[in-house]
Amino acid sequence: MTGRMARAEPPPATFERRVLRSAAGHHYLRVRLELPDGGARPNAAQLKQLVVAALRELHGEVGAALPVDVLTYEEKTLSAILRVVSSGFVKLWSALTLLGFYQNRRCAFRVLQTSPFLLALSGNSRELILD
Repeated sequence: MTGRMARAEPPPATFERRVLRSAAGHHYLRVRLELPDGGARPNAAQLKQLVVAALRELHGEVGAALPVDVLTYEEKTLSAILRVVSSGFVKLWSALTLLGFYQNRRCAFRVLQTSPFLLALSGNSRELILD
């Protein structure tokens, strides 16, 4: 040694992967049922049965047991806000998307908005009308 102090090398950097999941317990979906040929319109209870039937058809009894709540339903526009536990969010969305019939008539669910926060579904800036 020539009078210099040896420097300690810093330890090599380590890589750590972190995956953060939403802490929200539920997800909310704003959906609209489209019935192209008109006819009888489902009430809130019939809509809930239709959602459960869609889950049962695609995911079996396990899917039908998924807790889904109809928070609001407007029979006039056939639109609703649904709440589902976050772990069943994708199952519900896929079941609604693949549903094709209601009382032997063609139908389709359109998922208009989704969010882990109910407040986010309260307004839509695309439909905002300023006075």
